[in-house]
Parts: sequence; structure tokens; C-alpha cells
Amino acid sequence: MNVISCLLPPRFRSQNNQEMSTQPPTDKPLEHIHSASNNLPNLTHDQAAAGLVALVDHSQKHTDVSQGIHASSHTLFSIPWIHHLIPGIEKLAAEYHIGNFVAIRGSKEQIFEAMPIYARIGMHLLFYGNEQVRVLHSTKVETLLKEQSIKEGKLYDSPESTASIPSFVATYSLETSELLEPDITRYKTFNDFFSRKLRPDARPVDNAADPLAICSAADCRLTVYPTVDLAKQFWIKGREFTIPNLLGVPPTSETASTFDGSSLAIFRLAPSDYHRFHCPIDGTVGEVVHIPGQYYTVNPQAVNEPGFDVFTANTRSVLYLTHAATGLPVAFVAIGALLVGSIGWTNGGEKGKTVKKGDELGYFAYGGSTVVAAFPKGVIEFDADLVANSMVPVETLVKVGNSLGRTPAKV
Repeated sequence: MNVISCLLPPRFRSQNNQEMSTQPPTDKPLEHIHSASNNLPNLTHDQAAAGLVALVDHSQKHTDVSQGIHASSHTLFSIPWIHHLIPGIEKLAAEYHIGNFVAIRGSKEQIFEAMPIYARIGMHLLFYGNEQVRVLHSTKVETLLKEQSIKEGKLYDSPESTASIPSFVATYSLETSELLEPDITRYKTFNDFFSRKLRPDARPVDNAADPLAICSAADCRLTVYPTVDLAKQFWIKGREFTIPNLLGVPPTSETASTFDGSSLAIFRLAPSDYHRFHCPIDGTVGEVVHIPGQYYTVNPQAVNEPGFDVFTANTRSVLYLTHAATGLPVAFVAIGALLVGSIGWTNGGEKGKTVKKGDELGYFAYGGSTVVAAFPKGVIEFDADLVANSMVPVETLVKVGNSLGRTPAKV
């Protein structure tokens, strides 16, 4: 069974062990972080910090990622070194679904995606203390997360890291036939594989010839909201989330005014996903603004945590695109996260370049992360099925090029 898995009863499991349900799940789609039943009461902050460091160090010496950094809830029972290091984690895995449900577009089915163990430890450090809690020789939690994220990126940039590629492919049941280079032995580093390219025909763009059509920017788990207020009501619970804070501009600026009342599309990439991101519109590449920040996990549980700001606190790069059909700007925000080493721009780094829907803009190095696209009023009407799922709220599984919505003809 791969990590897209769940502790659901067998009747919900398909023959390929990817758990599906034809009815809405009886429990909440997201884990309640502060529930008395799902915390780790015997785990000290020092133990949690030591666990995260050990997982990163383990990835340097051990090539099977499923036995370390990408271990998920259903595999913990067979990995004694992890549940001895992190007291209570195996009990938590047995009693609660550590992860979240994702809707399969075009059906009533949902799958459960288990959370990698490194993300769960990162959340424990943050949610059962704060950034001022000091761990491991008086290092602040935020500093620890940043240090380990940078360290993991360097480890996976080394030639020796290629030894972990086969187990990563097996753990996530990746389809190598769609890759531009399907021979996994030809990649120079793990990060080289992680930011792998696809064949040009692997992701056809829906309504490619329609200048008003808008498409998905990534292989991802997607939520969409017609207004920022709806996004904050159903999904983004951080008190500091505003468009100016996301874009790193003053609230009184012209940019803030332009994006006031924007529609938001949130593309969350899991570790298993193809990690290049693409243009959702026909348009022109503008400025890229880098905003330094933290390395919090971007799992839905963190985004849904009241008072905890992920998108406006994490390191991120903002690309401004000009939409050809309306002449209005679209803000394309690539957000780093826990164990994500870098954000790289390809076509998105060439100011003045004309791009079409589905053209590559850039990529993430190791780790799952998120893109948030902000569309000014009137630029997009999201597809109804995506809006309906987002109001549950539950993410929808989509691919690069899938329809996201359309610009109203009157604009």
C-alpha cells in the first residue's frame, strides 16, 4: 500500500489500495490539531526537535525514504526506530487519520492522503508551543525548521542522493513513462529527479485556443474561492492573511487596491506530485519579487489553524503576470515550506516574455509546497465543481492544464 492511504475499513478500498469513498467521510476532512485525542502528550519539544533532526540525518545515510522521512501513518508500526524516537506516534497513527481527504474530480469519490511524518512533527512543534519555545541547545523552533529545511535541500543536491530515487518512485507509485527522461538512473541528484520534466504531451491544456479560458497551474490538491472573505471563512484561518500581506505590499499601495476583493486559487503540491508549475493564463511575464520568511508546513491542517499564518509568513516569490484578455495583472505566488530548499523560475524569470496557458513558469526543489494565484475582480469565474468542493471544504485533485475557470465574456 502506498502513502496515499488511510486506516479506513476495507470496504472503502479499491483493488489498487488507493482508498476511496463514494460517500462523504463521517469524520472531518482535516485533523483537529488541538483535539485531546490526537496530540502527543508525552512528547517534549526537545524530543520532537530531535525527531525532525534525526529524520533529516537519516535521509543522508539510508536510501529507503518510506522507512524515514516519508514514513506515513500506516507504516509506522514496522519502523521501531521512529516510534521509539517519537513517543506516542504509533498510538496516534492507530487511533486517528493523520492526513486529509481529497476529492476526485468528476466523481463522488474521495481518497485519503496520509501526511508524511516530518510534517506531523513540524506541526507538533508549532502548535504545542510557539516560535519562542527553545529546543535543542536553545534554538528557536522557527530557526530549527529553517536550518533543517536548508540542510535537507543540500543533502538532496548531492550526487549520492540519487540512491533514494528508486524508493521514492516506489513509495509514491510514480508513473515514470510520462517523464521526459523516464530512465531514473540518468538523474544527477535527488532534486534533479524531484523537479523532473514531463513529456510535452503529458499534460494537455483544456480549451487551449480560448483566450478567456484559465487552467490549473500545477498537479495539485486545489481549493478555489471567488473572494478573499470566502477563502478566510472556509480555508485560510490565519488572522494575518490579507492580499497585501501575501504580496508583501503596503495596504495603501496601488497594488493592494488593484487586488482588493481578489479571487484565490490555492494549488497545494504533495511530495508525490510533479513539481514544476505552469502559467494559468495567456499573458506576459512581469516582475518577480522575493519575500524572505519562515519554513512552516503547508499542509491543510496548518492552513486551517486559527491564528497561525502560513501563506503570509513563509518564504515566497511573487510573479506578476499581465492577463492578455483583460490587461489586468495576476499575482502568482510560489510559497516555500518545511524541507523545501528553493523556488526556481524558468520562463517566469524572463520579464516581457509572452506565455500561453500551460507554459512552464518554474519549479520547487525538495518538498511539497503551494502556489496561490490572486485574480482581480472580474478576471475569473471558477468552475462550479471546484467551488462546491472548496465550500465543504475539501481539496480537489487536478493536473496541470485542467480547466480552472473562465473570464466572463463581458470583461
